[in-house]
This record gives sequence, C-alpha cells and structure tokens, in this order.
Amino acid sequence: MPQQSSTPQQSSTPRQSTTPRQKPVPRRPGADALARIGHDFPATDLADTSAHSFPDGGTWRTEIPSVEGPEALAVVLKESAQLDVPVHRISQGSGIWMLRDDEITEMVEACAAREIELCLFTGPRGTWDIGGSTRSDSGGAGLRARGHDALAGCVEDALRATGLGVRCLLVADEGVLWTLHRMRVAGLLPADTTLKLSALTGPVNPASYEVYERLGADSLNVPSDLTLDHLTEIRRVSRAPMDMYVEAPDDLGGYIRMYEAAELIRRGAPLYLKFGLSRSPGIYPYGAQLRETALATARERVRRGRLVLDLLARHGADGGMSPLGARHPGELRRFPTTSAATPAADTSAPEGL
Repeated sequence: MPQQSSTPQQSSTPRQSTTPRQKPVPRRPGADALARIGHDFPATDLADTSAHSFPDGGTWRTEIPSVEGPEALAVVLKESAQLDVPVHRISQGSGIWMLRDDEITEMVEACAAREIELCLFTGPRGTWDIGGSTRSDSGGAGLRARGHDALAGCVEDALRATGLGVRCLLVADEGVLWTLHRMRVAGLLPADTTLKLSALTGPVNPASYEVYERLGADSLNVPSDLTLDHLTEIRRVSRAPMDMYVEAPDDLGGYIRMYEAAELIRRGAPLYLKFGLSRSPGIYPYGAQLRETALATARERVRRGRLVLDLLARHGADGGMSPLGARHPGELRRFPTTSAATPAADTSAPEGL
C-alpha cells in the first residue's frame, strides 16, 4: 500500500538518496589560535554532513519555546525585533486547554502578522493526571495520555485549536500522534497542520526516530544530550526535521551547547535551533501566579538566541537559514492508514521496515 505524505504540498514519490552538500566547513572554535601553538586539532569528516535540508533549501530554523500566552508572546516579539533575532516558530508548553479562545486567537493573529508558526501543546497528559506512576522513581508512563478520556481530550484540544487557526500541534504520546495524523489524512484536521513531537518523548536512536516519522511527526524533538555521532546516525535513516534545545531547561538536563551550534546544524540538518533556558524555575502549567517569571524568561530566551546567532556568525556558519515564514517539513514517510469506512487493519508490511 503506498505511503502517505502529511501535506498537499508533499510528493508521494519515494525519496531519492543524496550526497552531503559540499559547502565551506565552518571555522571550529579556537582552531586558529590552537594551530599556532602546535596543538593538535581533530579534522572534520565531511562524510558526517547531513545530506538533507528543508524544502526551501535551508538547513536550520529557530524556535522560541515556553511562550505561555499572549503577554509572553508580545514580550518575545518585541525583544526579537530589538535584538534582530529571526523567529520561525513559537511554541507553548502548558497546553491548549490552559488558554481561553480569545487568548489563542490573539496569539494566532500576532504570529500570522509576522509569518511565525505557532505551536500549541495538546493535553491532558500523564504528568498532571491522577496516575501515580509518573511520580515514581522510574517515571512510569511519563507524558503519555492515560486511557481513552485523555486521548479524547487531546483530540478535542486539536480540533479546538485548529478551528481557531492554529496549524502546529505539540504531541507527547505516540498514540495521540498516530490518531491526529489519521485525522489529518481523513480531513478532520486541516491538511497543512504540522505535528511536533515533544522533547519529553524524544527518540534516542535511529529506529525510534523513523517510527515517529512514520506515525505522523513532521518535526521531532530529540534530547539535548545526544552526541553529534547520534545525530549523524539518525540522519542516515530519516530526513524528518529535528528540534534540539541549544540550551535545555533544567528538567531536560540543563545542557548548554552554544559552541556546538554550527556542528549541530551541519550534522543534524534540517534542524530547529531551540533557545531554552537553564537555571530557571519551571512554569508549566502556567497561570498568573507565575507571570513575572514567565515574562522574564521569555525575554531571556530571545537574548540567548541572539548569543547563539552571534556565535554562528563568528564561525562563518550563519548561512543556510530558511526564509522567515517557512514552515513546511518536506516529503516524509508514513505508515499506511485506513479510513473509518474500511476499519479492517492493513496487514501488509510497511516499506522499509
């Protein structure tokens, strides 16, 4: 059975293999000074360069995460204009269900006016419901949607948000992801809706990355502790866009990888650079009691983004950014789906697995 693409703009033609782009290698941090004192410096292996890019030809885009409402969004937009930080996507973490309709509409309109993709989180999810396993030492089922009602709540969130103009949904459960992808194929969600996999669910090996792509993910967060070699391994099996915190929140490890930004792009493209914030209080689920923290951290995330962009420029790696307004992921591979009118399961083996 033929594989299905996630948006009308994407071709159903199987992907052709490509060779890594032969582009100037970015200057490695400290390389010139170390060479002058005779310090050995590891050579760059061009075979590690990702062969993939976004459909617009860019290799990287930017994302400001944890923008929890219209007021925080206004701070991000103002600060990004002042610091000249280009923004492709803004995402929210508390959940669609934590926003009023008028708040969602205000965020949609503000982002649309600046051609920024707005991504809102579906809910409810396991860390906030009555299940105790997520609070055990093992972490239990994590963010997954527990039971039919939680799954249905995520579906309700998706329908409500897309009805208000949102075209990117953040998902933390593979069952929710597959369900929303089938709804998209069936026309229950707009065909240009993109589905983004949460950092708290992110795959850590090439096989799991490919599975999430086939389940419907258009953009996949990977944990920020993956090595550069791990990114290369993933890129050998999938071209689905990757999201990665250049600076991760403390609950995701607090890693700061600014000096690796150029290499993250070279080996992980197409890549969304996410400007998170370590050493900062958590704000999920957001409410007015956290207002000052949310606004201050929103402003600082943009500043952190400026620091990363400055580093890229100093290393000659600031080229290759997607045009502002770009949001489509390109041609991706999917598991076959069946329509509601033909509920029988498809037993054929999906291509490539």
